[in-house]
Amino acid sequence: MSTGDFLLPIDLSYELDLWGSIRRSVAAAREETQATAGDYETAKLSLEAELAMDYFNLRSADAQKQLLDDTVKAYTDNVQLTTHRFNGGVAPRSDVAQAQTQLDTTRVQDTDVTVQRTQFEHAIAVLIGKPPAEFSLAAAPVKTQPPIIPTGLPSELLQRRPDIAAAERRMAEANQQIGIARAAYFPTVTLDGTAGFSGTHPSNWFTWPAGFWALGPSLAETLFDAGRRRATSESARANYDGTIGTYRQTSLTAFQEVEDNLAELRILEHEAQQQDQAIASSKDSLQLFTHRYKGGVDTYLQVITAQTILLGNELNAIDILRRRMDASALLVKALGGGWEASKLPTFGAQRVNDY
Repeated sequence: MSTGDFLLPIDLSYELDLWGSIRRSVAAAREETQATAGDYETAKLSLEAELAMDYFNLRSADAQKQLLDDTVKAYTDNVQLTTHRFNGGVAPRSDVAQAQTQLDTTRVQDTDVTVQRTQFEHAIAVLIGKPPAEFSLAAAPVKTQPPIIPTGLPSELLQRRPDIAAAERRMAEANQQIGIARAAYFPTVTLDGTAGFSGTHPSNWFTWPAGFWALGPSLAETLFDAGRRRATSESARANYDGTIGTYRQTSLTAFQEVEDNLAELRILEHEAQQQDQAIASSKDSLQLFTHRYKGGVDTYLQVITAQTILLGNELNAIDILRRRMDASALLVKALGGGWEASKLPTFGAQRVNDY
């Protein structure tokens, strides 16, 4: 005859979330998930802006290359002109030497631009995930003018900035951590349950008299922790204050970046107009000195000086256009992706309540 106790128990335990600790832990994890998504979008937006700037630099190099190619051809003609005048006894040998020196110097500039263009092309290849050796872009000088920026951009556009969204979500997460730290001061209430079968032999487990169950709450409270809970609570509050500061600083930085690029675009637009006037004046000056040189009134040094000034102004005009395009790309980045109010998110910012 079998004797003894044969048990088949099933134990269940459920912690009652009376003080919101578990609920706030879930909410904090959700906020961190959203903040991490914001970090991802911030990195993506930065890479897109860098890609745009590398592209504009490459096209600017193409424009410089085209200008320098044309300049080399013009300077080659000038070498022939001074050579003919020297052979005819009209000009000294120094004119030929000066013209040849200017031509050689410009050829060096022309070659150096090719190195810069290659580097920008490789940078673009890396940013789009291709090996530099397998990627190439045909030369096409930048001719596109910067987009027209509408006046009175609404500050609500900054709501799209992912770094601001991430900072706001981390502020909400830190706020939840305060609630979790406060809940630690209260006792933990657990509902425990046990059910199963008990008998003298496994064969009589599933008879009605063999069944048993028990259900009851349990209470646990920390009586002494040497100030651990207080320190945790103060740390949570300090962390929350820190996230508030980070959020404010991120927002102020966003406003600064927008204002910086708007100001740069406005100033560069005016500078581009001044540069166009300088180029026109330089062309008139070069034409005047060239005629005077051919007429024997001025030396060739005057022509070289005018040519150098014209080339410098034309190169500067290309650089100003590149800077305007870069500033436009940075403005798009600063506004979180553009300046069209129709693309603003329809949801409002969630308010965070302190404890």
